[in-house]
Amino acid sequence: MDLDAFVTEHRDEWRRLAALAGRHRPDAAEADELIALYQRTATHLSMVRSQAPDPALVAHLSRLVLRSRATITGGRSVHPRDALRFGTVTFPAAVYRTWRWWCGVAAAFLAVSAALTGWFVAHPEALRALIGDGGARALADHDFANYYRSAPGQDFAFEVWTNNALVAGLCLAGGILLVPVLLVLAQNALVVAVDGGAMLGAGRADVFFGLLAPHGLLELTAVFVAAGTGLRIGWSWVAPGPYLTRTQSLAGAARSGVVVALGLVGVLAVSGAIEAFVTPSPLPTAIRVGIGVLALAAFLSYVVVFGRRAAAVGETGDLAPELREATAPSH
Repeated sequence: MDLDAFVTEHRDEWRRLAALAGRHRPDAAEADELIALYQRTATHLSMVRSQAPDPALVAHLSRLVLRSRATITGGRSVHPRDALRFGTVTFPAAVYRTWRWWCGVAAAFLAVSAALTGWFVAHPEALRALIGDGGARALADHDFANYYRSAPGQDFAFEVWTNNALVAGLCLAGGILLVPVLLVLAQNALVVAVDGGAMLGAGRADVFFGLLAPHGLLELTAVFVAAGTGLRIGWSWVAPGPYLTRTQSLAGAARSGVVVALGLVGVLAVSGAIEAFVTPSPLPTAIRVGIGVLALAAFLSYVVVFGRRAAAVGETGDLAPELREATAPSH
């Protein structure tokens, strides 16, 4: 393919398509022209990708095709009001309405972690059998503390944010099967218990809690919210209630789960920043822990204040009614 000749031949069509795609409400004739040009340009994009994959042209045509498709299908544009509503109504409502689930997860997780930590402290041979005698000593002497200084702050923040987002995502995506959520929680409880057992067993409880609390209070709470929401998604098809089919119940819970996932992106970004810049900082332990307590208190207050207000007027954390599928009561 002669790329220059191809571009010269079709440039006017692409410009016309861009002009039509930029119109909010094309009339009937323009809509027909828009669809025809969209189909033609999509073919052009396929040809360029397969015969002369110029990155700049591929990117340009891809954007044009996506923009045209959104105009044809009537995609709903995101308005600042939507973002404000998400932050003050939809997300806190979704989290608030599932508080029994994630508080139950938190209680069970903390109980299991504490029990395992106590077991490892009382039976150091079990800890040594799991990670080795040298591993337990290294963890207590330097590995646990050095972990928080293992990379530059911005890189470390992105790394922990990615890891925590993955854990939260696994809890939400695996919720429909229930068991994967329990496995993720069990794995993380064991990690906390191994670290705690090694540190407390070596008499370094102050270092353990002093490094874990600043970021861990908010970070673990976000994971509890994700796990509780995931379990609720799974339970929605086990026990859909008397008025919805299993499919309708699961769909509603899953949509709320997507809302929670989006909101937790920001929460985990905050906890990741604290872990990268506050946890390893030279600030006194009391101040570092205090920052973690304030971050958790701010999140819980936000959920309770905005979530309770939204729930009181019937908000569920689901999509707006006009964007949901039509449903009828089922008995």
